[in-house]
Formats: sequence, C-alpha cells, structure tokens
Amino acid sequence: MTNRRATLSLIGLGLAWTARAQALPSTRMQTEVEHLLGAIETSGCSFYRNGRWHDAKAAQAHLRSMYDYLVALGQVASAEQFIDKAATQSSFSGQAYRVRCSDGKETPSHDWMQARLTQFRAAR
Repeated sequence: MTNRRATLSLIGLGLAWTARAQALPSTRMQTEVEHLLGAIETSGCSFYRNGRWHDAKAAQAHLRSMYDYLVALGQVASAEQFIDKAATQSSFSGQAYRVRCSDGKETPSHDWMQARLTQFRAAR
C-alpha cells in the first residue's frame, strides 16, 4: 500500500509540474507586461485605488504582485487579460482604478494602460 501511495504522489507531482509548465506566460506577453509595469513606474503619475491615490512606484508594485498571482493561477495569457484582470478595477472593492498625470486629467487606468500597450506594439 505504501508503494501505491508513493506512486500516486509522484504522479500527482508530475501532473502539477506539467500544469505549471503549461501555465507559464509566453515571452511576448511577459515582454508586453514588463513594458507596461515599467511605464507605470516611470510615469510620474498617481494611481487611484480603493479610495486613495498612490504614487507610481506603489502602483507598479501592486500590479506586479497581481500579475504574479494571476500567472501562478494560470489566469492570464495576454497583456489584455493582465489589463482587464489586474489593472482595471479592484478585486476587493470593485472600484475602477484611475490615473492622474501632470496635466491633472484623470483617466480610467484601463484606457491608460491600453494606450501604452498600443504604442508599444506600434513601435515594435
């Protein structure tokens, strides 16, 4: 019985490893998301989340942790999914994220992020 349990455990680990390997994001998605995270961090803009404004560095750190979480769950396969699932609204409060840059104008973060993704793709 012990050998059977050990064999089942090894099979389970192998399946988990295979699922994890299949869930890894594509190089293109990683490059695009890294660009977006870099654009946030260097933007100098403020980001509104859950009733408070945060600086660009804090916003980038939050969205990076959300990205890492979604990748670990295998729930993000494109930069658009990253924007929709991590950078559009709070999963906690449901409130939309907003961006305010030096011109003082507030923009939904979805639109801000999508514009940077479009610019990045056009430049490539």
